[in-house]
Amino acid sequence: MKRRQLAIALPFVLPNLLGFLLFTAGPVLFSLCIAFSNWNLMRSVPFAWTGLENFAMLWQDKDFWLYFANTLYFLIGMPFAIAGSLALALLLSQKIKGLVVSRTLLYLPSFTSGVALMILWKALYNPDFGPINYAIEALGFHAPQWLLSTQNIVGLGVEKVGLDPKQFGLGARDAIIIMGVWTAIGGSNMLLYLAALTNVPQELTEAAELDGANRWQVFRNVTWPQLAPTTFFITVMSFIGGLQGGFEQARVMTGGGPAGTTTTLSYYIYTKAFEEFQIGYASAISWVLFAIIFVITLINWKFGNKEVAY
Repeated sequence: MKRRQLAIALPFVLPNLLGFLLFTAGPVLFSLCIAFSNWNLMRSVPFAWTGLENFAMLWQDKDFWLYFANTLYFLIGMPFAIAGSLALALLLSQKIKGLVVSRTLLYLPSFTSGVALMILWKALYNPDFGPINYAIEALGFHAPQWLLSTQNIVGLGVEKVGLDPKQFGLGARDAIIIMGVWTAIGGSNMLLYLAALTNVPQELTEAAELDGANRWQVFRNVTWPQLAPTTFFITVMSFIGGLQGGFEQARVMTGGGPAGTTTTLSYYIYTKAFEEFQIGYASAISWVLFAIIFVITLINWKFGNKEVAY
């Protein structure tokens, strides 16, 4: 009976399974193999197996470490995006007039193409006629150069481009973080928090209020612990997405500049593979990035999962 059921089910599963093997698992395993070679799309470079040479070169690659620092720097916006999503979800969970319209308007940018949003923000950041700088100068402040500036608010990694680490300022990195936070606040994280808020037991909230708890105390002692599983999931996925991200922003808005300050590991992989044609080296970077994401995810699961039990 089980064999007959399997024989009936297999034709329905087979198309998706073949697609996964052909277009996902196959290329992933192939990239692992060529990571140990010098495969280059230039015909002048003969193919050869190089063992761990690509990984040894990666360890000494100063650009790799700068772009890794860039990738970590962009994670600064993650807690602000999560906090903003939670704040919006709390606001939209209230019984207010025009609730459906408000939810729709706040989530609407998520349907817009990422490239279109980046082109729009690139125009907003324009130092000559951008409305953001116009508003800043109208208030009497000095407007930053945004996407043209190598400065950043923290000073991480600026030594490579010849800047003083103590010289603070808003630059291309910070501009991308601000755009990313704005995009993420009203996105899927807000919907996840909205769904989680509907599952908070009403009797717990009512009991706390009867005991004299104010709104902040109810949120801190009742609502927030109940949101722990959702927060944990959002945090883990945000880390994974942040470490993998940055390609579209660099490609559309800055080209990886200025001076490489907005190049992330994902964009570095692209440039090595499809601009410099070093497929073997790009594959090695990909697997190092995979290892980093895997380790950080394990750490999140090991320590963050403890906070979920309430």
